[in-house]
Amino acid sequence: MKRRDFLLNTIPAAAILPEVINGYSVKAFNINSPLVQALMRGTTLTDHVLVIIQLSGGNDGLNMVIPIDAMYSNYFNARSNVAIPQNKVLPIAGVATTGIHTVMTGLQSLFTEGKAKVIQAVGYPQPNFSHFRATDIWMSGSNSNQEVYSGWAGRYLNYEYPNFPSGYPTTAMPDPLAIQIGSSTTLTSQGPTANMGMSITNPTTFYNLISGTTDPAPSTPAGKELTYIRTVNQQTQQYSTVIKNAANLITQQAPYPTNNSLGDQLKIVARLISGGLKTRVYMVSTGGFDTHSVQVNSGDTTTGNHANLLKRVSDAIKAFQDDLKFQGVEDRVVGMTYSEFGRRIKSNSSTGTDHGAAAPMFLFGSKIESGMLGVNPTIPANASVNDNIPMQYDFRSIYATLLEKWFCLDKTIVDSLFPPNVNTQLQSLPLLKAGACSGITPPPPTDTNSLITNYPNPFTSGTTIKFKTQGGRTLIQIIDTLGRVIKVPVDTDYASSGTYTIPFDGEGLPSGVYYARFQNGVTQQVRAMLKVRE
Repeated sequence: MKRRDFLLNTIPAAAILPEVINGYSVKAFNINSPLVQALMRGTTLTDHVLVIIQLSGGNDGLNMVIPIDAMYSNYFNARSNVAIPQNKVLPIAGVATTGIHTVMTGLQSLFTEGKAKVIQAVGYPQPNFSHFRATDIWMSGSNSNQEVYSGWAGRYLNYEYPNFPSGYPTTAMPDPLAIQIGSSTTLTSQGPTANMGMSITNPTTFYNLISGTTDPAPSTPAGKELTYIRTVNQQTQQYSTVIKNAANLITQQAPYPTNNSLGDQLKIVARLISGGLKTRVYMVSTGGFDTHSVQVNSGDTTTGNHANLLKRVSDAIKAFQDDLKFQGVEDRVVGMTYSEFGRRIKSNSSTGTDHGAAAPMFLFGSKIESGMLGVNPTIPANASVNDNIPMQYDFRSIYATLLEKWFCLDKTIVDSLFPPNVNTQLQSLPLLKAGACSGITPPPPTDTNSLITNYPNPFTSGTTIKFKTQGGRTLIQIIDTLGRVIKVPVDTDYASSGTYTIPFDGEGLPSGVYYARFQNGVTQQVRAMLKVRE
């Protein structure tokens, strides 16, 4: 076989990297990704865009979103060598009990403008503390004991565009379904049979693409092969022209921070959205959040590695939102952050924190219902090295709400896009302003201890759990300090509202703190229970 025939027949288009814009090369995602197909399907009449920001490494949520109420003393005692001083915590507009890290002035201003929301203690039952496995769980939307080989967004796009990529691009959908800034596409946009997006490997390649320049190939046999592969790539790349045309329509952007890799990625995203691409999903990422040691500077805990990471994220998001406003497209865009897990409550002796369970997420955009969803997590007075933040919200409910209330998909379809034993627990949460699709009425304020209680507490072998339901699906999960759901005493549809009691048998459980998590409709609360020896 001739060398060129070999290359033509064995190198898929998705593996060939055309030059892109200022350091980001473009690589074709397999467009069969379900998320991309669903978000781009013409039957969903919306021009909304979702931007997903991955904080890779397991972000320390407790030093990002910090209690400033009575829980602060427990927070400080558990991690005095990394804790942020209470007088340095930035307040959040409209939230009296909670603040954010000292360096996150950009996000603080978005809260003030009504364009940011924090969701407390987001996680899932039986959390996995492996970076790779936990990332797969978040990207697939699966249970921790399931191997799912498609992404939550990919399945959605596959629903919207079941025949993709056959026949694409079309007149109605000439653009990529999803775009990721990075060297390869991720599981998030993977459909049942193919990926639904394309990738731009770095900003440099992106700017090379739109300027029509390429990095020179060396005058060697390998350089000649590189030149040939580039030629094949340019011929097979379906979307490089539309990306270039969209980017070239935008000649001016609001300023972005320098030496900020996340800002560089988001600047490209803003340019492509403003340039008119119909792409529905953009994915960007920034790493370094695996802060086992030297998370802070010993002389000033508001500075150091984690502070630098959070400042990068905050400044980049603020610049991106300002740019969207400058371009006149901010009402079309919602963004979210996530990390594969949080960190333990108690810090370690290396001025760092170890892999943990639930952690906060940020949403941002002009259509976000700003403020805070949830309450400050319960932190024991004497936290041990095994103590984790108990989950308040299942991360799949965040995804499901965005699919339903931002991308305007019917809830029955949304439920069908998640694995068995997940869809029955999905909530529609008050994340977006009414009118984005149909909106959600926020739950009425309630006493944080009124929906679920137990007596006696502490208890020795058993206790009685009392809860108030408004009717409909009601769930109670018992969670241990490792974040694992160990029992589900209630998972029932109630015909009407009322107050109920159930016995809880703690016989055989070790002494210690447990959490009873109550969920009913858009409402959930977490109750700490203490088992002691007789």
